[in-house]
Amino acid sequence: MKKFLIILIALFMAISPVYAKKQTINQDKTIEYLNLDWWGRFEDENLNENLITVYQNNYDLKNTALKIKENENLVKIQFAQELPALSFLGDLNRDLQAPRQQFGSMVIPKYSQYNYNLPLTASYEIDIWGQNRFKTKSIEQQLEIIKQAQRATYISLTCDFAIDYFNLIKADKMLEIQQDLIKTQEKILSMTQEKYKIGLCDINEVLLQEKYLTILKEEKNRHDTVKKLLEESLKTYLADSKEEVKRNDYEKIKILADIPDEYSSLIIENRPDFKEQEANIKKIGFDIKVAKREFLPKFTILGQIGFNAYHIGSLFNSASQFLNLGIIPSFDLFSGGRKLAFLKLKKYQYEQALNDYQKTILTSAKEINSALIEYKDTYENLTQTQNRLKTQNKIYSLALDKNKIGASSYLDTLYSKEAYSLVLKEEVSNKINLIISAIGLYKAVGGVDLYNLNSQNL
Repeated sequence: MKKFLIILIALFMAISPVYAKKQTINQDKTIEYLNLDWWGRFEDENLNENLITVYQNNYDLKNTALKIKENENLVKIQFAQELPALSFLGDLNRDLQAPRQQFGSMVIPKYSQYNYNLPLTASYEIDIWGQNRFKTKSIEQQLEIIKQAQRATYISLTCDFAIDYFNLIKADKMLEIQQDLIKTQEKILSMTQEKYKIGLCDINEVLLQEKYLTILKEEKNRHDTVKKLLEESLKTYLADSKEEVKRNDYEKIKILADIPDEYSSLIIENRPDFKEQEANIKKIGFDIKVAKREFLPKFTILGQIGFNAYHIGSLFNSASQFLNLGIIPSFDLFSGGRKLAFLKLKKYQYEQALNDYQKTILTSAKEINSALIEYKDTYENLTQTQNRLKTQNKIYSLALDKNKIGASSYLDTLYSKEAYSLVLKEEVSNKINLIISAIGLYKAVGGVDLYNLNSQNL
């Protein structure tokens, strides 16, 4: 019996494919998708800490991790189809034969007996044409598509969080400036009312200042609403609605300077959607190979080894041992055109995948170029606004000096201060817009550090 078992096991080990090895799943490297080195360039510890919290708590990211695990197990399931199968199915039955059983001239009377059958059954479909291997490769490419979708989720979610984060810092600063504007305008209104009382201005000027104060208060309410909405949005990303969102002060935020303004066209290959389309083309290519091999015959090796006896006492005797081994060929003579239709289906899908691939290239180039143009424009706008702010600051300083020597009224100084605050609001807006445009460019190139992009081996 041992000899038979050894022979059967050795045979199936010999016919197993050389690639039938235990597949290893890559360890979780999703923390790399955060690209903390890139976000560290903003020198904002609160931003990095918040991004790590998002990584740990966000439910969208948790779901992407589960999808990866699901597809890893699909790969394992398909890979199992490439290996031999071994099963045990015991059988105990009692034969009750009617009388007059006849085999030629021999007549067997009525009888009954037990039949004990304990076989190990092994089977293996010989993958002569590599069909099962191509099926596994197809599933592996599907796993790669899911991984790139996960990476895209990380890039999109972290960028969206960072944009809301910096917009919240902007809202804080805008509220601060707006409150200062309101205080200044209240002083202007008060002094204008005093001028009206002594007949130095008409009522229309008073009403105009009252109207402008109302406008400033309405704008403050809008900034306050935006701030609250951004806080709620960030708490959703963090999966924590109780804790206050930790953030930097506006004065501490850093502008990323000297970002390269030209990139190789190969940067498109960094994008997750490009890699998804590449994997999809490969996947459908494997599916076409599988469909073609459906027209070829299949060969299955089937073997059984075990015991078969009519009496329990003799079940494990040498005389009860048996071994069956053979090859079962199979070939569909007619399938109603199903196989041909399936092959055509996969070819059409392949053509569609090629079209999607070309479209992705065009879309990627457009998004990268648009993001780069926006970054350059916002950088130029910030430069111009900062120059204008310096000029307005000089005007305000001159107004203070003139007021000290009595060459101008305090009201003129307040007007200059108010004008400075208005330009300062534009500077704050353009500065945050520049940061957001840099984040948009980072997202467009596929989540790669903009400073290292041209030096990478693409």
